[in-house]
Amino acid sequence: MDTASSPGKGHSSPPHQPGQSRTTPARPASRMAAVLSGMRQALPIVLGYVPVAFAFGVLARKTGMPASGAVCMSLMVFAGSAQLISVSLLAGGASPATVVLTTFVVNLRHLLMSAALAPALRRWPRALQALFAFQLTDETFALHVSRLPSVPGDARPEPPRAETLALNMTAQSAWVIGTIIGVFGSELVADVRPLGLDYALPAMFIALLLPYCRKARRFALAAALAGVLSVLLALAGAGQWNVIIATVCSATLCTLLPAKADAVQRTAGHHAASAAEPDALNGPGKPDETDDLAGLPSLADLNGPGRAPTL
Repeated sequence: MDTASSPGKGHSSPPHQPGQSRTTPARPASRMAAVLSGMRQALPIVLGYVPVAFAFGVLARKTGMPASGAVCMSLMVFAGSAQLISVSLLAGGASPATVVLTTFVVNLRHLLMSAALAPALRRWPRALQALFAFQLTDETFALHVSRLPSVPGDARPEPPRAETLALNMTAQSAWVIGTIIGVFGSELVADVRPLGLDYALPAMFIALLLPYCRKARRFALAAALAGVLSVLLALAGAGQWNVIIATVCSATLCTLLPAKADAVQRTAGHHAASAAEPDALNGPGKPDETDDLAGLPSLADLNGPGRAPTL
């Protein structure tokens, strides 16, 4: 009895000890790698945020907002369009209630964005969910959609939380730094409009859109259609509705196209599976590295007579 229990104890402790020795030292290194990865992914956003935040800082000071108020707004509000609108409203003498209500209406789109990413954050603690929601913007949403498994059946692995939070924090840090530069450089800039800083955000969205266009032609088609249709609607006198109408039409087309492509792909996969049915002996786990088994010789032909199947 003693000899049986002693090996049991000795057998249970060694796997635990090596496990601790392996994971504990590797955790800081892997966490730092995740943080650096998140910061690298946020670089396109940083390049777009700094100029626009600089323009906000200049405009805030031109309208009489204290430097501390502009920086605190970037820290606690962190909403580019809402901040620019708030500056205009405050300059026009609007009441604080009007500014708050306008900011709420402008940022209602965050309800849809956060709902789209909610399945990917269902296992996060509430405090981290709140931090993620606070730092969610249009630009970070565009990145998170391509990296987070937002659908229950999505096979993509979940990125490290440190990477996701580092991406958001890098984006907000860029916005705050740009605001600080604009606040202290406002005396050197008389008017930000001739500098063309308002084009920084469209240029950033184009940079974020390019990886999607490279993945699938339907995304490139939808983007090109949205651009052409938006220009045509603007020339036709649609006003500011041109962007919304063009976006809805192109997004609808992008949604309808995959349905036909998936149907064709499923039909082709069904025919390929039927043609590869004689090779069903290979089964999962065999070292076949070819994705499409249709048209390949059978297992018996590959192994030859008198040879055992290769495992």
